[in-house]
Amino acid sequence: MPGITYVRGDATTPLGEGVKIIAHVVKDMGGRGKGFVLAPSRRRPEPEAAYRAWHRARADNDFGLGAAQFVRVGPYLRAANLVGRHGTRSGSKGAPVRYEAIDTALGLLADQALELEASVHVPRIGCGLAGGRWSRVEPLTADRLVRRGIPVTVDDHGD
Repeated sequence: MPGITYVRGDATTPLGEGVKIIAHVVKDMGGRGKGFVLAPSRRRPEPEAAYRAWHRARADNDFGLGAAQFVRVGPYLRAANLVGRHGTRSGSKGAPVRYEAIDTALGLLADQALELEASVHVPRIGCGLAGGRWSRVEPLTADRLVRRGIPVTVDDHGD
């Protein structure tokens, strides 16, 4: 069974053979202004454009906490927008991270990865501006992805 591989590199340019999915956590408010999310947007406009369109049409689609959107950005590369953050900063109601939503979105990511026979490449999702702890997200990643045989690479330099 594959495990989680930790690397120091650029999660927006994953290495390896076959189909790769770059996944990251986005907020449920429609904005993409800081953190890791800027890196993929600088390289490829499709994931951000798709996210903004998905949010604008949210009354007619599945957009919301726990949802996942998959965007083709090349013949062997996909981007995954995982809605796992509510709000923009920590305060009296806690950090913006929503672990339950990340867990649900990771399940959708696993289904997509299995369908495409893809590996998954992420920063430490939900642990930058979202205020989450990797000690809570890593077990979700292992349970939803690794347990199902999906290779996961974590870039230790991201959100």
